[in-house]
Amino acid sequence: MRIGLTYDLRADYLAQGLDEEKTAEFDSAVTIDGIEAALSGLGFMVERIGHVKALAARLVEGRRWDLVFNIAEGLLGVAREAQVPALLDAYGIPYTFSDPMVLALTLHKAMTKRVVRDCAIPTAPFVLVETPLDAQAIDLPLPLFAKPNAEGSGIGIGPHSRLTRREEIEPVCRALLARFHQPVLVETYLPGREFTVGLLGSGAAAAVLGVMEVTLGEKAEPGVYSYHNKEAYEDRVSYRLATDGEAEAAGAVALAAWRALGCRDAGRIDIRSDAQGRPHFVEVNPLAGINPERSDLVIMARLAGLSYPALIGRILASALTRVGSSSAEPAAGGQAAE
Repeated sequence: MRIGLTYDLRADYLAQGLDEEKTAEFDSAVTIDGIEAALSGLGFMVERIGHVKALAARLVEGRRWDLVFNIAEGLLGVAREAQVPALLDAYGIPYTFSDPMVLALTLHKAMTKRVVRDCAIPTAPFVLVETPLDAQAIDLPLPLFAKPNAEGSGIGIGPHSRLTRREEIEPVCRALLARFHQPVLVETYLPGREFTVGLLGSGAAAAVLGVMEVTLGEKAEPGVYSYHNKEAYEDRVSYRLATDGEAEAAGAVALAAWRALGCRDAGRIDIRSDAQGRPHFVEVNPLAGINPERSDLVIMARLAGLSYPALIGRILASALTRVGSSSAEPAAGGQAAE
């Protein structure tokens, strides 16, 4: 069975002049090597494809695969994570992880929270700020938390994100609008424990891999799981699997959101508790990082006793189950692998 591998290599974009923060969601050669080694170790033939433009070129050339292992985040547009899956759907080629609708929705944090809220899953009250005037009109109680609406990996999050005074709201939002050229999500700050929940599987078969508590150390930027804290997590952050009642409730909230949003195969959902210890949905990462050493999902799997090759195998098994027992058959109307 031949598996294509789609991804965005961080080094490629750094060479184009993008900065470290802007490329934080893209993958290192270590990640690509690790995935390829795990898939090859499971007996699959792996072909590296790369980003969406490389995929498009190969499809036009007539290249096909039995399945694509997709971790491409995309570079441009609010629906950038949906580009590779949409192209694969057009050619009837199955792939790992969520479909274009889910990936387009979940990169838009405010839209995602609206869906989650409509499904009666707890999430903090919020406002989407598109202009400085929107920021001036916010009447949510303090403290608040501000971040770019369509970024991941802690991009745009730092000590400035926690707003404790009214006069901070407009200048922080104005700065984020100017820097990231996208709306700013401003939500009620949740002061309780912080968890990230790993999920494996799709629909009714989805299950919680583990609930990992995130605790900031003395060297960390205070109060926020920020971009810089994530980048230097070895010295700033500690992780542990949590199994107490509050952690179990966090897992239940995450699983409900995972199913409500239609996420597939594997990913993470960030949860934070309010002052009463009630877990709330924060955001979902349906294309969670899978660096063999430093990604949260991999750290969580390791703490739960699941090796890296076993994690990759579980992700692939979920995808193959979704597309049927004859994994080389295309989706309806598609073209068989050559």
